[in-house]
Amino acid sequence: MNAIDQRFLVRRVAVLGSGVMGAQIAAHLTNAGVDTVLFDLPTQPGTQSSNQTPPPSSRAIAERAIAGLRKLSPAPLGLAGLADTIQPADYEHDLALLGECDLIIEAIAERLDWKHDLYRRIAPMVAPHAVLASNTSGLSIGSLAQALPEDLKARFCGVHFFNPPRYMHLAELIPIAQTRADVLDRLEGFLTSTLGKGVVRTKDTPNFIANRIGVFGMVAVMIEAERHGLTMDVVDDLTGARLGRAKSGTYRTADVVGLDTLSHVIRTMDDQLPDDPFHALYAQPALLQALLAAGALGQKSDAGFYRREGKAILRIDSEKALAVAAAARARGTPIDRSEWATAYVPAGAKADETVARILKKKTWSERLQLLRESTNPQARFLWSVMRDSFHYAAIHLGDIAASARELDLAVRWGFGWGEGPFELWQLAGWTQVAQWIAEDIAAGEALVATPLPAWVFAGPVAQRGGVHQTEGSWSPTAVGAGGGFGANPGADLGSFIAAPQLPVMARQLFPAGLVGSDPADPKIAGHTVFEDESVRLWTLDRSGVDDVLILSFKTKMHLINQGLGEGLLRAVEVGESHYRGVVIWSPDEPFSAGADLESSMPAFMKGGPKAVEGDIKKLQDVMLRMRYAQVPVVAAVHGMALGGGCEIALHCAKRVVALESYMGLVEVGVGLIPGAGGLAHGARRAAELQAQAPDAPLFHFLRRHFQAAAMATVSKSALEARELGYLLPTDPIVFHARELLFVAIRQVQAMADAGYRAPRRAKFKVAGREGAATFKASIVNLRDGGFASPHDAHLGFTIAEVMCGGDVDAGTEVDEAWIMALERQAFTALLAHPKTQERIMGLLQTGKPVRN
Repeated sequence: MNAIDQRFLVRRVAVLGSGVMGAQIAAHLTNAGVDTVLFDLPTQPGTQSSNQTPPPSSRAIAERAIAGLRKLSPAPLGLAGLADTIQPADYEHDLALLGECDLIIEAIAERLDWKHDLYRRIAPMVAPHAVLASNTSGLSIGSLAQALPEDLKARFCGVHFFNPPRYMHLAELIPIAQTRADVLDRLEGFLTSTLGKGVVRTKDTPNFIANRIGVFGMVAVMIEAERHGLTMDVVDDLTGARLGRAKSGTYRTADVVGLDTLSHVIRTMDDQLPDDPFHALYAQPALLQALLAAGALGQKSDAGFYRREGKAILRIDSEKALAVAAAARARGTPIDRSEWATAYVPAGAKADETVARILKKKTWSERLQLLRESTNPQARFLWSVMRDSFHYAAIHLGDIAASARELDLAVRWGFGWGEGPFELWQLAGWTQVAQWIAEDIAAGEALVATPLPAWVFAGPVAQRGGVHQTEGSWSPTAVGAGGGFGANPGADLGSFIAAPQLPVMARQLFPAGLVGSDPADPKIAGHTVFEDESVRLWTLDRSGVDDVLILSFKTKMHLINQGLGEGLLRAVEVGESHYRGVVIWSPDEPFSAGADLESSMPAFMKGGPKAVEGDIKKLQDVMLRMRYAQVPVVAAVHGMALGGGCEIALHCAKRVVALESYMGLVEVGVGLIPGAGGLAHGARRAAELQAQAPDAPLFHFLRRHFQAAAMATVSKSALEARELGYLLPTDPIVFHARELLFVAIRQVQAMADAGYRAPRRAKFKVAGREGAATFKASIVNLRDGGFASPHDAHLGFTIAEVMCGGDVDAGTEVDEAWIMALERQAFTALLAHPKTQERIMGLLQTGKPVRN
């Protein structure tokens, strides 16, 4: 691996504006450990100079926004307490703080005049090296820059985060002509590695790429749904997971985004794109206007296209809603809330089974052909919306994106599509689909009569069968080998251009690929050392990283069965013999969802609990073999690491964990206790911490490990996993999941370079009968108060006894094998318990936990 750390050194960031986006951007910055200042207006006029202490109330707006971060769902903070690390500020008294910031992100309301006023005010305070970026969803970056001095224009650009910033992968980066190239490159590196974003550079056009394509797609869906007479619940079922897109579908996604936000984006296109062939479609849909008039803004107002009534989900009935809105207009009064409520009807209708079967066909070519040829209105609807997206993307590619790569990735990362529009088109057969679109245009069935661009039918794209090739993605505006097939005969426009190769991309050993670009498949890449149906042991082919063995899980949900346990043992043995260490990493999520209960049931049914005790002992031995391996074993965790999956991670020398990782010992949910060393880890770790603070009681350190196991607590982020004790303070947290393998390999190499030695096998003190009794008393209170079932209480008692070392005196020294023996005995006994058997069978039959 070459030196690639050309990073933007960001010590402190200022976020200007504490509204929904500004506050959540600040939250994600502080998640990443970035010192963050959140600005907003003072709450009362001030006359003090900037070096005077402002009155306490002057920062109240920013303070309220920071406090509100704790209450939002989904949580913008990886750990609620991080809210306290954000510094509130106001423009009246704290502008001097801007001079200490390396990056300033403006995120105030989408008003050009307001932004200009703010820029003029802050420009003198911006440090000479600092970057200024506007988080606008569609305003012209060039127009925004007009209020800036020339020297600051070179360090100015747009950065469009998607909401919610913690979870949405896309960040659009929009330069102006004066933006320095090195500023963009370093800022992209920061956004990618530090904040975990998928960065797409866009042209400075209204709504940029993702909103331009994605919101048009939503508008097209609404138009086509009306044409084909489909209700929104059916549409959402058709345009969600069945189509390889976000499971929320179209209308539910609009509710989550906010109907006022959707309306704003549509209005921007209507106002700023008068010459667009699709301009007539940018008028606000009548139903959307009615919803806005009724104050039904979506999820934020508890009503939009959908609303919840108790446990029931209702959808808006278009005809009723439009009638209510029309009646209110005729009366000249606002829409009455009680009258509006009558426009909601029960939701839940699903796609026709015939259409569902079409969407399960193996190839997109077959699916699109069947959808187009069908007389089923749902099938015709799906063909129509996909045709519309292909048509729109082809016409606007040259206007909004450097190449088809940026367009497809922006839609994938910003709207949750499995493949971008060009990828789907290419998968379905470029020439055939192009011909179908042309036929629909000629027949007047398309949304507009504008023909597809000439490059679709002639030249390199048509000859090669699509816009994505191994050498790059198609740009109709690039100077290249166009061959004069465009609108201007003889012009040498159009070329496949390669993705930009920034230093930060070297951290992604398997970057996001595109259909047709032949990306490396991590499931088969590199050199295979060993492979069976449960695991693959392999190495990367690249020099400098081929000295670390990689273990990838292959079982469904990476569940732990006998084969996977044997694979773990083999990886340690091979790693010790031939490599500098082992990384446990799989190219797909989750890390591991735990034990494969279903595969162990035949042995249990035949021989009873004792029949599986030997398998439990083998798995415990594997855990200890990993912990005491003579080379470092590092777990690269992303997604769920539950039960036995969490225990695997706990027994590694180090864990490298993606931010969005959810770790927990969840066995009580199936009536069991952790049986592969999870409780032994908690007992040992508590003793280690107590040894560093001998004046503190052991119980103090043991409590969090006990509570996490007894309550089956699952972390909501890697940051919370650290608080729960599943991670050590030295375990790196990685924000970009595609950098996880790189960082894990680097950790193994660094540990090996430092002369890694396995930890010594040592005894540790346990809390004994006294500690267990204290834990049991708290469980009795929960049970008697109705907060825990009798079986939950029994499980809690068992966990307390095991973690405290069994029937021994407080302070007794034991080893891990002692606690593991207690785990094993308790686990085996619980398998025979009727309540546990009810929980296991209930989960296997329904996939849902049983509370008994």
